[in-house]
Amino acid sequence: MSNYEEEYYDEEEEEYSGPSRSHKKREMTKLQKLAEKLMELGPESLKKSGLPRYFIDEVLEAKAITAHEAKRRQTQYLGKLMREIETQPVIDFLNDVEFGNSEDNMRFNMLEKWRKRLIEGDMTMLDELMELHPNAERQRIAQLARNAKKEIDSGKPPKSSRALFKALREVVESAS
Repeated sequence: MSNYEEEYYDEEEEEYSGPSRSHKKREMTKLQKLAEKLMELGPESLKKSGLPRYFIDEVLEAKAITAHEAKRRQTQYLGKLMREIETQPVIDFLNDVEFGNSEDNMRFNMLEKWRKRLIEGDMTMLDELMELHPNAERQRIAQLARNAKKEIDSGKPPKSSRALFKALREVVESAS
């Protein structure tokens, strides 16, 4: 190495000094895309997301903006705000919203099967239900099942069937 090279060569420059500029830009772009997905959600879904209130307010404000450039700037700002937020729970929430929460779907299908069996007069289902959930109101559920069966047979609207589903859902949710 010549004197000139030694003079300007600094060993500390070879050490890792953090992510590159292009890496930071890619990360910001990902955060902005997450913000855009959040902007597609309704206010009720946003409230269920577990995000900080100030961030939800900014997302709702961004949704209200119609001018293209202003919306782009607001999206960039949301990306900047997201640097302060743990993103994995947001990603998980968006996946649940987009693909449906499989746990909720399984619970819904289970309740549907229970309701169908009860309406068909399967009292062993009622016994199983009482074993699983001893606090359930046996008489009320049995009465709703009988009324739902009568409604189906007479071609009436499924008022009792809906009430039975709601009662089953309440039983399961109270046990959780």
